[in-house]
Amino acid sequence: MSGTGITLFIEIISWAIIGYMLVAGAIYLLLFLVASPKINKEKKLNRQEQIEEMSINKDTYPISILVPAYNEEAGVVSTVRSLLNLNYPQYEIIVVNDGSTDRTSDKVRVQFKMEPIELAIRTYFKTGEIKRAYRSTLHPNLFLIEKENGGKADALNAGVNFSRYPYFAAIDGDSILEQDALLKTMKPIVDSSGMVTATGGTVRIANGCKINRGVIEQVALPKKPLEVMQIIEYFRAFLIGRLGFSRVNILLIISGAFGVFEKSRVIKVGGYKTDTVGEDMELIVRLHRSIKDEKSKQRIEYIQDPVCWTEAPSTVASLRAQRIRWQRGLAETLWTHRGMMFNPKYRGIGLFSMPYYVFIELLSAVFEVIGYFIIIGGFTFSFIETDIAIIMLLVMVLYGSLLSALAVLLEEWTYHKYPTVKSILVLYAYALTETFWYRILMNFWRVQGLFYAFKKKSVWGDMERKGVFSDDEQKEGSL
Repeated sequence: MSGTGITLFIEIISWAIIGYMLVAGAIYLLLFLVASPKINKEKKLNRQEQIEEMSINKDTYPISILVPAYNEEAGVVSTVRSLLNLNYPQYEIIVVNDGSTDRTSDKVRVQFKMEPIELAIRTYFKTGEIKRAYRSTLHPNLFLIEKENGGKADALNAGVNFSRYPYFAAIDGDSILEQDALLKTMKPIVDSSGMVTATGGTVRIANGCKINRGVIEQVALPKKPLEVMQIIEYFRAFLIGRLGFSRVNILLIISGAFGVFEKSRVIKVGGYKTDTVGEDMELIVRLHRSIKDEKSKQRIEYIQDPVCWTEAPSTVASLRAQRIRWQRGLAETLWTHRGMMFNPKYRGIGLFSMPYYVFIELLSAVFEVIGYFIIIGGFTFSFIETDIAIIMLLVMVLYGSLLSALAVLLEEWTYHKYPTVKSILVLYAYALTETFWYRILMNFWRVQGLFYAFKKKSVWGDMERKGVFSDDEQKEGSL
């Protein structure tokens, strides 16, 4: 191909990427417009008044809370304490120690004075060997299961086997629920008399917050830029993306950090899949598939108010491992359920959600990385017109930074979780820088995750737990 031909080819690719990113940005704004009436309505509601009756209503479904824990010694005690503080009429907490090699199990047993109990476990799913079970002498509704390591999905399946209530909540061992979060998450299920089969709540980053005895005492920003950017990223994902999907019942993701499920429906579809690293999304897609196959009118909803605070990766290595894993999980789930793609039988799921996740969530990183090389090449070697490189750069800023800045403003308008003006200004300023460093890192890692999915390279990647708790509580929690 001649030099002119190569230049023309690169220009065509450049315009295709610009068009792609404009369409992707427009879809994000469309989702925001779909979600905005719901956001506006929720903003005016008295949320406390809504759940007061539920907290004393004997018809409120009892629930089992499952806490899969692998090497969570830094946070598991605070997680359990936050669960013991929940405002909910009837529930049990089941910590599933998934073969941890640290002191996760010891900390739970000592802090809550647990004693062995006889194992009596149903076997809805086959799991790794269950070795022992304990019950707290201080809190009769708190249990600990010790099992051989089998991964998060296997631990959750073991928890479902052990649980006795008709609904269960899955929460990560490094996360903390606000006191009313479970009531608010269960409200759509109770109000619909079970027609809502699963719900997910908003997840926020706890890094930087002051937490004591399982309670968020002060919401504040972390100091590390990497952690601040994850806060903004979560705003964007939850406030703009998921609410829009939920409104039309085509939501494909409930965060693995916190979600509530109808146990019978999960058992019917076979529980969590253990051979994928995207077990949370895969389960939701399978639930949708089951609902549509049965022509049921059940729904899966996202509730924007309930807040689960979780520890975000604080190092480049742990964040990279997490994002590679997420991308692999996304790719594996979409491939497993590829038969739903463009299939009118699955309505909005097949005709919009699945294509959206393939072309926007999965492949956008590939398009953006190609765009980086074109922009650098355009400015440095002039193999495309400088005007085209400038347009592509502006579109990337619009798609990355400006949408994230919108998410920050939306958070402030709706929930005011960050009480100081300085915090909002800092978040807004960071959001505007996203395109120039954070998004570049994310996109290269996501492309790497895609390659891992193709090669079926199975790497979970350990997350280095720093613990997001106060010094006093760390000291109290030590053995």
